[in-house]
Amino acid sequence: LLSVCMLAACLNGSVALAADNYKVGSTPTGMPFTYLDAKSGKIAGVMVDVIDAVSKKAGFTYEISPMVFSALIGSLQSKRIDIISAAMLKSAERAKIIDFTNTIFSYGEGLVVPEDDKTEYRSLEDLKGKTVGIQIGTTYIAPAQKAGITDVKLYDASTDMMRDLEKGRVQAVLVDQPIAAAYLTNNMFKGVRLVESYKPAVVLDLGLITRKNEKALQQKLNTAIDALKSDGTITAILKKWKLEK
Repeated sequence: LLSVCMLAACLNGSVALAADNYKVGSTPTGMPFTYLDAKSGKIAGVMVDVIDAVSKKAGFTYEISPMVFSALIGSLQSKRIDIISAAMLKSAERAKIIDFTNTIFSYGEGLVVPEDDKTEYRSLEDLKGKTVGIQIGTTYIAPAQKAGITDVKLYDASTDMMRDLEKGRVQAVLVDQPIAAAYLTNNMFKGVRLVESYKPAVVLDLGLITRKNEKALQQKLNTAIDALKSDGTITAILKKWKLEK
């Protein structure tokens, strides 16, 4: 009797939906996209709200696996996680080894310097001769080096390089513009400023990420994302985190 009931449930899809549980890689240092919420002790942010909404729309469950940004792709490829939901932009190089869903948001790098540096920087070329902090695994390293910045200091976490900027160990940092804005809005770092005159060299799309050629999962995620865009859920999430007006 039990097997007959289970077969009937499978035929109407209820067990099939409940059976899908995915491990989702995310980072604790990418506010407002992902960060460790001190009150709950859990990862929160835009991309957590997105994966939560997508999971409900698509009918699967998930568990967040916190890790440093540079470990996300390796963890995905080694199947320790199934989906990346973090501030990882779609670049041509990344698209060769991982698959991105439809776009959720687009942005580029921001430039943060000491508050007493009043220079109106406009491009990467203006930073020649300075020690510049950049996070490992981001798309900003190669363009900075190509622009002639020879003294690049690499960091596992954006919070670490912001602290070094506070202490004068680097003269500038390149960090995701929305993340930099959130840090400063929340007064997490003192004596530094986001350079308003700076124009990002890299503006790319943000989406969820899977291993290459996992077409069924990609379709599931894309169908949910498209529906959440149509019904206004994605816009509401972005507005909640002050990314859209």
